[in-house]
Amino acid sequence: MKIAVTAASGQLGASIVKALKEMVPASDVIALARTPDKAAFLQVEVRPGDYNDAEQLKASLVGIDTLLLVSGMDAPDKRIDQHRNVINSAVEAGVKKMVYTSVQGAEQGTAFSPVIQSNRQTEQDVRESGLQWVIGRNGIYIEPDIEYIESYKKLGAIINCAGEGKCGYTTRSELAHAYACMLTQDKHDGHTYNLNGEAITQAQLASYMNLAFDTNLSYQAMTVEDYKQDRINELGEFIGTVISGIYQGIQLGESDNPSHYQQATGREHIRWHDYFSQLKAST
Repeated sequence: MKIAVTAASGQLGASIVKALKEMVPASDVIALARTPDKAAFLQVEVRPGDYNDAEQLKASLVGIDTLLLVSGMDAPDKRIDQHRNVINSAVEAGVKKMVYTSVQGAEQGTAFSPVIQSNRQTEQDVRESGLQWVIGRNGIYIEPDIEYIESYKKLGAIINCAGEGKCGYTTRSELAHAYACMLTQDKHDGHTYNLNGEAITQAQLASYMNLAFDTNLSYQAMTVEDYKQDRINELGEFIGTVISGIYQGIQLGESDNPSHYQQATGREHIRWHDYFSQLKAST
């Protein structure tokens, strides 16, 4: 069985390719990338996979049995058609099964909602494609908070508009394992899974960061509007607005969802105490 992974040069796609290589022979794993040379480090066959080029996609998907569609990073209105290029090309090329990486979040009322809505549309398109399918709805990555530790140290706090809302974070490695299972095991066909760990508040996140990095961080809440302006000032209009929308969704409870990680993998998601303890041991 040949399994292909789109956007394989990205962080999530690359992690999934590596997880697949632990479950099936590397010769059965195909990496698709818009710039193939950037995926050469994965040491599998690499084929071109530009979401905007339907003919290229169709040619690259010939001989593929199962395909992972990693959600694109373009503007929401553009990514729907890009994803449809992948879906339609897969159908025409004879692919039998598609797994899609969707996301959790507020479907209405935040600046991040258009992204969620575009993902929900692709979910519908995948279900209606005639292919066997599995959909994962990813929790929010924990890694960006880890990468932001020096900024948190300077501030002495985690500051955003999530308030007391809980967030079901996850890690790329946990997601990679889940998607490798979903790609290789037929029992998941027809299921939609929330892929996240235990939901925690920002205050709890601060405590875990203190555990890992010997810091003394607290959590400070901002209003949505103040946080939005703060993010725009640092990151620019588009990214700043989207980031504020993500944290507004957490405040609204839209990232506090039941986890199906165990159903998807046969094991529990890593516990946050264990994750941050491992971080502490590695630093």
